[in-house]
Amino acid sequence: MAEKKEMTFLEHLEELRKHLIRSVVVVVLLMIVAFGFTEFIFEKVLFGPAKADFWTYRSMCELGRWLGSEGLCVGVNLNFVNFAITGQFMTHITSAIVIGLVLGFPYVVWEIWRFVKPALYEKELKATKGVVFYIALLFVIGVLFGYFILTPISVNFLATYKISSRINPNLEFDLHSYVSIVTWLTLISALMFQLPMVAYFLAKVGLLGASFMRSYRRHSIVGVLILAAVITPTGDIFSQLIVALPLYVLYEASIFIVARVEKREKELEKAQYTQAIQTSGSTPRLDQRLE
Repeated sequence: MAEKKEMTFLEHLEELRKHLIRSVVVVVLLMIVAFGFTEFIFEKVLFGPAKADFWTYRSMCELGRWLGSEGLCVGVNLNFVNFAITGQFMTHITSAIVIGLVLGFPYVVWEIWRFVKPALYEKELKATKGVVFYIALLFVIGVLFGYFILTPISVNFLATYKISSRINPNLEFDLHSYVSIVTWLTLISALMFQLPMVAYFLAKVGLLGASFMRSYRRHSIVGVLILAAVITPTGDIFSQLIVALPLYVLYEASIFIVARVEKREKELEKAQYTQAIQTSGSTPRLDQRLE
C-alpha cells in the first residue's frame, strides 16, 4: 500500500466515473440486443410460465404422480390483452431494460470490484478472493430459482384464483401486469440469494456472529415458512416446501460462512499474538494485541 500512489478525491471520482460509464455501456448494449430478439424473449422466455407445457409444470406433475399427490399437477395456458395504446411498446422497453440489467449484473459487479480493489490491503484482498465469482454465481442461481420455481407457482395460483363461483373464469390477462410479475419475482429471488454474501461481509466487519444466527434458527424457520406461504399462497404443502427449503438452506449456508469467518479471524489473531511474543521476547501489551 505504501507504494501505491495516493489519489485525491476528484481523482477517485474520475476513476469511479470511468467504471460507471463502462458498466452503463455494457448494460445498454445488452438492452439493445434484448430489444432486437423480440420473439425469442417473449415467446420462449417471458411467456414460458404462461404455457401448460412449461418445464416446471411438467416436472411438478411428474413429482405429484410419484408422490401420489394430484395437487402438484398444475399448469395454465394464458392469453394476454393490451388495454393501453402504448402498452406493448412500453412492455417491450421495460422487458429489455430488465433483461439487460440481469445479463449485465456480473460485469457491473466486476467493474465495482476493480474500483474498490486498489484500496484494499493484502489481508483484505485474500479475504475477498473470488468475491465477484460467488456474487455472480448466487445471482444466477437466484434468477433460475425465481424463473423456474417462484414465477410458475405464483402465476398458476393467481391465474386460477377465484373469490366467487359467480365470476366467470378468465384466462385473458393484462400483458403489462403479467410481465411485471415475471420480472419482479425473478429479480427479488436473485437478490434473496445474496444473503450468504451479505452475511459474509457483516461477519468480516464484526456486525454478525454465528451464535446470534443459531439462536434465531427457530425464528428463521417460521419466517421462511411464512415467506413461502406468502409467495405460494396455496393449500398445497409440497409447493410451499419447494420454495421454503432453498430459502432455509441459504440461511444455514450463511451460518456456516459466518462461523468460518470467525474461526479464521481467531486463528489469525492467535498467530499474530504468537509472532509478537516471539519477536519481542515478552507478552505484548494490550495496545500491541489490538494492533
